[in-house]
Amino acid sequence: MTVPEYIAKQPEPFRSKLEELRALILSVAPDATESVSYKVPCFRYLYWLVGMGVTKKYCSLYIMGTAVTNKLKEEGVEVEGSTIHFSPDKPLPVALIKRIVRDRMKENEARAIAKMRRQG
Repeated sequence: MTVPEYIAKQPEPFRSKLEELRALILSVAPDATESVSYKVPCFRYLYWLVGMGVTKKYCSLYIMGTAVTNKLKEEGVEVEGSTIHFSPDKPLPVALIKRIVRDRMKENEARAIAKMRRQG
């Protein structure tokens, strides 16, 4: 299954929110690749970047990074584990999503540099 196929299978209003979220993620990380892993649409930039999904009640943004998750919690953002849940009628602020994706990209870049240094 592809990410567009996953999105197409979702009922409205979840489908349109996932389409918006996908477009926003790819606008911030145009070099990211996307795939469905463990039945969840995921985006990869060097390493896993973020994911997204739907349950019966809400949409989810999977952060996939401990430092970014902890920073958001310190700022008072409601995060369960490493996931932010939101309803289609109360979407996440665009600025927050962009910041999460940018911060995750920076984390992944730092991780890749550290790995290259270790390998010499």
